[in-house]
Amino acid sequence: MRSTPPPAPLSHPGWQLIPGQLLGLALVILVALGLGSMLITAGGLDLSTVFNSRYLRGVVWFTVWQAMLSVLLSLALALPVARTLARYRRFPGRSALLRVMELSLVLPTIVAVSGIIGVYGRQGWGTGLLNEWFPGHGWNLYGLNGILLAHIFFNAPLAARVMLQSLETIPPSRLRIASQLGLRGWWLWRSVEWPALRPVLPGLSALVFTLCFTSFAIIMTLGGGPAATTLEVAIYQALRFEFDFPQAAVLAVIQLLICGGLWWLVFRQRLESSLLPNRQLSHSVPLKPWPAQHLLSAALLLVFSLFLLLPLLAIGIRGLPALLALNTAHSIYEQLLPATGRSLLIALPAGFGSVAASLMILASINKTKNPIMKAIPTTTGYLPLIVPPIVLGTGLFLLLRPGLGNHTQGWVLVALINSLMALPFVIQILRGPLNGLDSHSLRVADQLGILGWYRWRRIYWPLLRRPMALGLAYGIALSMGDFGVIALFGSPGQPTLPVLLYQQLGSYQVSAAAGTGLWLLMLLVFIFGLLSAIGRPPAHLQKKRLPEAALEPKHV
Repeated sequence: MRSTPPPAPLSHPGWQLIPGQLLGLALVILVALGLGSMLITAGGLDLSTVFNSRYLRGVVWFTVWQAMLSVLLSLALALPVARTLARYRRFPGRSALLRVMELSLVLPTIVAVSGIIGVYGRQGWGTGLLNEWFPGHGWNLYGLNGILLAHIFFNAPLAARVMLQSLETIPPSRLRIASQLGLRGWWLWRSVEWPALRPVLPGLSALVFTLCFTSFAIIMTLGGGPAATTLEVAIYQALRFEFDFPQAAVLAVIQLLICGGLWWLVFRQRLESSLLPNRQLSHSVPLKPWPAQHLLSAALLLVFSLFLLLPLLAIGIRGLPALLALNTAHSIYEQLLPATGRSLLIALPAGFGSVAASLMILASINKTKNPIMKAIPTTTGYLPLIVPPIVLGTGLFLLLRPGLGNHTQGWVLVALINSLMALPFVIQILRGPLNGLDSHSLRVADQLGILGWYRWRRIYWPLLRRPMALGLAYGIALSMGDFGVIALFGSPGQPTLPVLLYQQLGSYQVSAAAGTGLWLLMLLVFIFGLLSAIGRPPAHLQKKRLPEAALEPKHV
């Protein structure tokens, strides 16, 4: 009598369902406890204080107004860029431009701001040309102008990349028919392009609005005064300098209501809300542009490319001498190396934690069909878009402050919050490859007994190796560029790289700030390159593929 073979390790369905459910519940409870501790510490919640205070009314209005303007201007620039890239599939530098557009999400805000100051600030290149051509123009980077410019710099490339992905999904047959019918201009937009963009525009607009609404580093550096204060900055000031917990709690609740209500509408209508573009390019048939459009398209792409590259070029030109000047760089490296160590000490655990949490959440979502059990991890994945990092960090600090005795424990708290903030983006990276295996292959794997750990090692790991490396790079980069949470809990005497860069900008050390910004940018490029190499399968495994016949059901 043949003995029954032991079950494969981790083959019980609970290993896929329970960890994600427990993690989702734990994160929801953690957020609720953090917000509850803030409200309890505040001693009361009186929303009428906002309506009775002219300053607070101005803060709320300016936050909404600048976010709405940022959305309109970002999408207004992204739409023609995406349409142009969809028409021109082959030209020198197209792939490089797409990669630069993808960097807008992980580029540290404070680094990009230093580059924007180098181009559009009082002593910037662009301002110098403007002074020569248009004397007395009155341009000032600090204030609403700079805030909108920085938001467009970050969000227009991301929006254009997501729109391009939608345009590239148009069926080739429809594009051929449109070309044969000679559709151009309004008719082409109405019949072909608008149906492809309509599903993603609401979710994309909500994403850009949320990113601009909760902007912190841009407002802190380019705000220019109390007239350009947003809710995020007002919460930071109330907690860090004024210790006014009731006012901070009121502002936090208002921010939660606005952001939460917006995303509730998005999910209620089941609208598509892509957070990251697909890195795989489509091979659909491009439309043939009319002759006069070539010049306009080339000018648009040239201006857009310069808009993205000039701040990065300014960082390199101004930062490289600061890093290479050995006689003056001693103090720079004396500050850079310890700040780099602190940043990595926070970013590495945050990146690994976000990848592990994303895998557990996605596995739990795929394993259950119960709407309530599916809603718990799904809500957890998007919760960081609704709850501001500063609000969550402050609530957890108030909850844990009897046990927080030194800066190391504060760094652990910052790493935890950064890990949560990266969840929506890492989930977006891993969702497609994890769900890319068709149901037929899964049924065949069940018949062959490829379960549990063996299924992960033989089937999922080859599919997820590169996406996991990319997700880890995104998680580390987002944490490395964090300025809001670490500014609240960090020590000025022990800064991370973004805090050090902010301190240098605040003390007008332009050269040192450029050097720090270039150092951080080079560090992120190195991390992405290293993880990309690690995520690439070895050469002897790339050619080794499981024969398709092995996954075909056997007919007896």
